[in-house]
Amino acid sequence: MLKPSVTSAPTADMATLTVVQPLTLDRDVARAIELLEKLQESGEVPVHKLQSLKKVLQSEFCTAIREVYQYMHETITVNGCPEFRARATAKATVAAFAASEGHSHPRVVELPKTDEGLGFNVMGGKEQNSPIYISRIIPGGVAERHGGLKRGDQLLSVNGVSVEGEHHEKAVELLKAAKDSVKLVVRYTPKVLEEMEARFEKLRTARRRQQQQQQRQQQTQQNHMS
Repeated sequence: MLKPSVTSAPTADMATLTVVQPLTLDRDVARAIELLEKLQESGEVPVHKLQSLKKVLQSEFCTAIREVYQYMHETITVNGCPEFRARATAKATVAAFAASEGHSHPRVVELPKTDEGLGFNVMGGKEQNSPIYISRIIPGGVAERHGGLKRGDQLLSVNGVSVEGEHHEKAVELLKAAKDSVKLVVRYTPKVLEEMEARFEKLRTARRRQQQQQQRQQQTQQNHMS
């Protein structure tokens, strides 16, 4: 019996030559929904069970999981077989959602990078003892036209690089370095942003009062000298 011939490839650095196959999760989910609809028409399975499963597949939460998983799969740095990458991707996805417990679930937002910028401002960072947030959506800018980003979104990663616990400048550098487009992982936590802005406003008010007090003291000294 003939055995199929196998051409051996060079063994050096084979792990680094692993090609990441693109995922087709959106197509797979659409196909699953199509099959559920056919099962529903056949009457072989209780309709309410099929409708419940279909509702889950069409939910915003399922869409968020799919988008975050696909993003992690594309950006995670790992060598090895597809199964190893799949396990690492699953762990990273679970970690992203676990970190969002008590908050809105993570979302993936992709924006085109143009000469006019990305159309939003960020504030916060490690040096300010706070997460990095989207503080302003510029009217008429790219982010507003795209519609996927919100004021109050916490920035979790930029093009696969985590910015959680990072300095403000790190996030700015990553956003500036992006070419053609930028993929962001964010989660909506407006209350935390409001608390952070209130804290910053208190600091600014205290600083203004201190400056005014110093000015009054200087004026008093000048009056005494004259």
